[in-house]
Amino acid sequence: MLSVQQAFDQILKTVRPTTPQRCSLFEATHGVLAEDAVSDVNIPPFDKALMDGFAVRSCDVPDGTGTLQIQEVIYAGSVPSRSLEAGQTSQIMTGAPLPEGADAVIQIEHCEINESEQTVRLKTTPVEPGKNMLYRASVLEAGATVVKAGAYLRAQEIGALAETGSPRISVRMRPSVAILATGDELVPPEERPQAGQIRNSNEVMLHSQILQADARPVPLGIARDERTHLREKIREGLESDFLLLSGGVSAGELDLVPSELEAAGVKQVFHKVNLKPGKPLWFGILERETGSPCYIFGLPGNPVSSMVCFELFVRSALRQFLGDPHPMPRTLRARLTADFHSRGDRPTYQPARVEWSEGAASVTPLKSMGSADLHATVAANAVALFSTGNQLYQSGFLIDTFLW
Repeated sequence: MLSVQQAFDQILKTVRPTTPQRCSLFEATHGVLAEDAVSDVNIPPFDKALMDGFAVRSCDVPDGTGTLQIQEVIYAGSVPSRSLEAGQTSQIMTGAPLPEGADAVIQIEHCEINESEQTVRLKTTPVEPGKNMLYRASVLEAGATVVKAGAYLRAQEIGALAETGSPRISVRMRPSVAILATGDELVPPEERPQAGQIRNSNEVMLHSQILQADARPVPLGIARDERTHLREKIREGLESDFLLLSGGVSAGELDLVPSELEAAGVKQVFHKVNLKPGKPLWFGILERETGSPCYIFGLPGNPVSSMVCFELFVRSALRQFLGDPHPMPRTLRARLTADFHSRGDRPTYQPARVEWSEGAASVTPLKSMGSADLHATVAANAVALFSTGNQLYQSGFLIDTFLW
């Protein structure tokens, strides 16, 4: 049985970052940028008005009052035709370039226009250079890095890349992750369980976790504890980049998953990890003729075990696949809000609630009836790590936590 660290080491050694693909920005969301992207323009490309009003020389109206001669109206997308001399101004719209000589904008609400004389009377607070405007290249200079390799591509990164001349980029695309729940006791969530049955909560739970991990879930439904049916479902799941099987990896008579995976050509990397919950965790790899492997996790059937193993191990594997330079779970040190008595022969990942006050994190372990008590995780936003043995952790003690 491996330690948690040994399991991480084996996963990161086995999972290879996927080959980058060039694609349009419309296809890149949820992927990971494979190479630095640099800007081909200054941002903004000119001195830019941040609101509708009048472009002025701040030295003409240092106290915010005065009457100036209007030269022209400058719209967004146009180019000023006149520079400003002493006592002059140009009306300007949001996003338009400032005329030469201007270094501030007075918003329209503080201006009184005399159309017959083509003048404007200003009445506002003192004006300093840079008011209500952005200087050329003040946000970003041409040639500067916009987004670094390894960044997850959210809406804001996609927008920044579009603005700076990267319509096509090299991306590690988000993986497909097949989900297969196993067990004769399972029924779909929409059905009422009969005697000896339970609802299939793991499939929809894992579906949500996969989406939150920037991957693409492929639900396969339920595989019964019968070899032919399980074999067909496994074959279908092995077409994805990852296959997650829920249940069937312990030591029971009907725990058929490991042997059926072996029959499908999957190489076992490890089976069983020294943690609670999640001891039966299974991990393997299928080398395919395409050159792109499928990575397989056999997750325990108990829902809390499945959830914890996904957050610790599967999520790390997905990050590794996407080329994330920091694939391991992020640890947060937090202070216990109350005494906690830890018992057991394995490190325990306890559902917990982390909160912040004045920049410091505190953690409250939540009462749980064990790995089948999914309700205990509803109020949780983390797990707290307690080491092996019978030990009292006193209130105020700093412990490792992992946010969900």
